[in-house]
Amino acid sequence: MILKSGIAAEVATSTGSTKKDAEKVVDAVIDAVVKAIVSGEPVRLAGLGTFKPKNLPERQGRNPSTGETITIKASKKVSFTPAADLKGKI
Repeated sequence: MILKSGIAAEVATSTGSTKKDAEKVVDAVIDAVVKAIVSGEPVRLAGLGTFKPKNLPERQGRNPSTGETITIKASKKVSFTPAADLKGKI
């Protein structure tokens, strides 16, 4: 698994910048993506894919231990659809 610090190290290496500056850039990109998703906007990163916020409606489910019907509250999630380039490389 690659962590944010690993991404920053890769950015620093490929751009010739310091790791500290690369960490600032990575943090800024992540903040911009999160801000857009929270405001309801999809985010498309060419070559990577699209992040889309989705609303899940309230629905009926079952308690697995008792079999009792329960109501699952409405919630939000983020879906990710990989770009065709990424799919081809995997």
